[in-house]
Amino acid sequence: MIYEHGTGRRVYYTAHQRRVDITALGQLALALPAFLTSALVVLLVSTILDGCLGLPFWIPAVFWLASGALVFHRPTEDLLARYLLGLRRPMPQEAARLEPVWREVTAIAGIDGALYQLWVEESDDLNAYAAAGHIVGVTRFALEQLPSGQLAAVLAHELGHHTGGHAWSSLLSQWYGLPGRALWRALRAMARSVVTPARCAVYLAVGVLLLAIGGLASTAAAVLYGFPLFLVLPYLSAAVGRRAELRADRHAAALGFAPKLAEVLEMMHTSEARARQMTLAAAEERAERDSTPARLLSTHPDYPTRLHHLRHYL
Repeated sequence: MIYEHGTGRRVYYTAHQRRVDITALGQLALALPAFLTSALVVLLVSTILDGCLGLPFWIPAVFWLASGALVFHRPTEDLLARYLLGLRRPMPQEAARLEPVWREVTAIAGIDGALYQLWVEESDDLNAYAAAGHIVGVTRFALEQLPSGQLAAVLAHELGHHTGGHAWSSLLSQWYGLPGRALWRALRAMARSVVTPARCAVYLAVGVLLLAIGGLASTAAAVLYGFPLFLVLPYLSAAVGRRAELRADRHAAALGFAPKLAEVLEMMHTSEARARQMTLAAAEERAERDSTPARLLSTHPDYPTRLHHLRHYL
């Protein structure tokens, strides 16, 4: 497909604007135990509503399954961006800076940039987001302080999350695991709030329910992946997240933004190192964060690792 910009330049769009890479499939596969646990919770609630209100039990279940499509529903995405992610629409001067850079990045990638919505976060940190099906957000600091080349590299990285399917698969995993997590938190809150003489009995009942939910999730994971793999499931999920970041870096690098992306990563690494050296508490936090278990459970690779993977493109 060929599109004419206002400048008359031709932009060739790729036939497939999105794809699902191996990391997106990995995110979905590792979310199956949480999905099955949530499905059981939804069926339990549906059965209770059927018995109390006469509502057919299949209606809430079908509604919950179909609700995943809201990930790509623009009005729902607006609500997610505003109230969940804390983003806002760019002001006119911000749009005048952001939109031309975004058009340049998507033109190089052969992607229709109009498919996505640009957002800004009121933050003094250097960061950017790719969420749901169409959300691309940057912090006000990144928008105001980064030169256009570096800003383009950051946007190319976020575009890589979208075109690889990382953004929507991550949100779907979180969404379909929400009923199980919500019940778990509600039971914990109930146990903490009980102050009657029957507290021990309530604790026992809540404990049994928590064990039951945990057992369901554990059984689902053990059946799906085998018991040895179940034990390392959190580490596998984190590893998939790190791989998604590296793939998004590679997407930006393949478009020619490797040098500018490396500059941004080096800037963030230096800023983080300075912040950690400011206080003793920060030094202790750094030691804890740099421990082996913490690194294995991190969903983002460290900056030296990301720079190492970019070296072939520099």
